[in-house]
Amino acid sequence: MNGAKASGPIPPEFAGAPELTVAGRPFGAWIAQAGGTPLYLYDFGMIAARLARLRAAMPEIVDIHYAIKANPLPALLAAVAPLVGGFDVASGGELEKALAAMPADRISFAGPGKRDGELEAAIRAGATVNLESEGEARRALAIGDRTGIRPRLAVRVNPDFELRGSGMKMGGRASPFGIDAARVPALVRQIVAAGADWRGFHIFAGSQALDSGAITETQAATVTLAARLAGEAGAVPPLVNLGGGFGIPYFAGDLPVNVEGVGMALGQRLAALPPELAGSRFAIELGRWIVGEAGVYLVRVVDRKESAGEVFLVTDGGLHHHLAATGNFGMVVRRNYPVAVAGRMADAAEEVVTVVGPLCTPLDRLADRVALPRAEAGDVIAIFASGAYGPSASPSAFLGHGPAMELLAGAINS
Repeated sequence: MNGAKASGPIPPEFAGAPELTVAGRPFGAWIAQAGGTPLYLYDFGMIAARLARLRAAMPEIVDIHYAIKANPLPALLAAVAPLVGGFDVASGGELEKALAAMPADRISFAGPGKRDGELEAAIRAGATVNLESEGEARRALAIGDRTGIRPRLAVRVNPDFELRGSGMKMGGRASPFGIDAARVPALVRQIVAAGADWRGFHIFAGSQALDSGAITETQAATVTLAARLAGEAGAVPPLVNLGGGFGIPYFAGDLPVNVEGVGMALGQRLAALPPELAGSRFAIELGRWIVGEAGVYLVRVVDRKESAGEVFLVTDGGLHHHLAATGNFGMVVRRNYPVAVAGRMADAAEEVVTVVGPLCTPLDRLADRVALPRAEAGDVIAIFASGAYGPSASPSAFLGHGPAMELLAGAINS
């Protein structure tokens, strides 16, 4: 329609029906169960299918880890835990949530600025600490000496390359994350000499990449870097975490990652391992790709209004619940997430509208000038691709509107 801006592709699992259904139930039934809107719904069946597809695509030597920062809902963690090889956490709070769902020896703890209390909690529990600096290594070793516990320590490497085309680059430059590759071998030797339980490398070059070729290139370079560092350190790493970086289609024109192609290329690279990595296992650490497309954010239209010839649908949810959808979570140019009128999924667009939230800021736009079927007060708007970096990545206390509700659909006891 004239003047409309494009929105992203609705995940095929949700498209085509007359009204939105999640895990086989209409959206209205889930809203009634939750007690209203705003509501995040996560389809566990989609998540399980994603993990099964990923497991089938990847070589046996590669474990699948879930980065819980993408979505740390406790019910989701409990349901996902049996389906993955490990959880990756980035704070003491996330560590507590992970320990409630998974044994500590399958949990790794990354992130700069770990406080002594967080380091001690991880060491006492038996989780692997991914060290981000030489100073953090000294503190972790000192805690091990004081407590009499042999710490499980890995080294996070700041690689000398980046993930081409990634939405958030985390390598190939000065960084607060990890230790520059040139300094890693000396630190590994120090860790081993101190008697710690050295667990290997964590190498993360970027995130939200859709270019399968770029992901394949980065994984190959990561394996080569790990082999070189292991050789220089004189120690075979038990585990090489290759990072993740798989993106999902958020915006018009985005295409999904070819995970089967990525897995085939990785299998070929790992089939001829250099001797420095003989006996090593590997891991892919993903968050967004596992849960992102399985989530939908539901908001109810409170008011329909016109201003200067434009139609605004004012809803009961917004930036405070879903910062990313409003374009304020690392997006350089604001673009529209996939959006629909939940009760009119198969209907043709009738008008161009802007969907906004209740906050007193012009930043609170969930969808900007999108073509939708006509919606009135009381109708429900669905924002798709909302399973990752939703409530936990949004300023829920802003203006005192309160948090969104969350439901995991389709899992046992959900």
